[in-house]
Amino acid sequence: MNAFKQLLQHPTRGVDAHPRASHQRVPLGTWIMSASPLVAEAIGHAGFDWAVLDMEHSPLELPGVVALLQALASTKLVPIVRLAGNDPVGFKRVLDAGATTLMVPRVQGAEEAERAVAALRYPPLGHRGAAAMSRATRYGTQRLDTGAANAAVALIAQLETPHALDALERIAAVEGVDALFIAPADLSAAMGHGGDARHPAVMTAMSQAAERSRAAGLPIGTLAGTPEMAAQVRAAGFDFVGLGSDLGLLVHAAQASLQALRTPDAAMVHSLNLGTHAY
Repeated sequence: MNAFKQLLQHPTRGVDAHPRASHQRVPLGTWIMSASPLVAEAIGHAGFDWAVLDMEHSPLELPGVVALLQALASTKLVPIVRLAGNDPVGFKRVLDAGATTLMVPRVQGAEEAERAVAALRYPPLGHRGAAAMSRATRYGTQRLDTGAANAAVALIAQLETPHALDALERIAAVEGVDALFIAPADLSAAMGHGGDARHPAVMTAMSQAAERSRAAGLPIGTLAGTPEMAAQVRAAGFDFVGLGSDLGLLVHAAQASLQALRTPDAAMVHSLNLGTHAY
């Protein structure tokens, strides 16, 4: 079974389901923006359940995807590759590289979702091209089993605009779409709120999307910039939540450390033998 689908097995969905409490367990992930195998491996060991290897908004290209997948293979983290677009060639290349869970950006309706599903799977379920010699077949040492390969993949459709939210039920009804993902920054910009993901209108639209997806029986995820927002969206019913990115976590930790040392309110002593300490 697909590893990402396994992460999402437990939440209850359907018309009788209710939002969960903010403390209840959902799979937590992050974004890999650095394109660095070392950073990805470290994130994998940090305890995240999943991470998006981002080909849309980072310098990551196909050789980098292979390197990141190799780095994460020694961890328990489940990798998700976000493609740069809904391009069949892009699907084919990252699948041959060994990716099994793909996120497609800016899905606007059922037709685009159907196109992504077809690119993800071999005939008769789709039109993915077959290659016996690839990393996905362990370089030809494993027989290409198209049926098993179709069963092993998962597709996440990313909704980024009010138009896409209007089509949520139609997208969710497309067979082969395994989860939805709301992109809060893109949605807020498309709603005219300048990228303010915490704008009340954006939060309301996201909460309603979670409720509608739950009624449709499909898992839904989103990205939170802070642990506080992560708790909010978890309580709203999102089934998997991303917390920032590798670079964001690095920069924020660095800024917090610098601020602690540079704040004028703290009396600090610096010495070679004791280091830096308060008094």
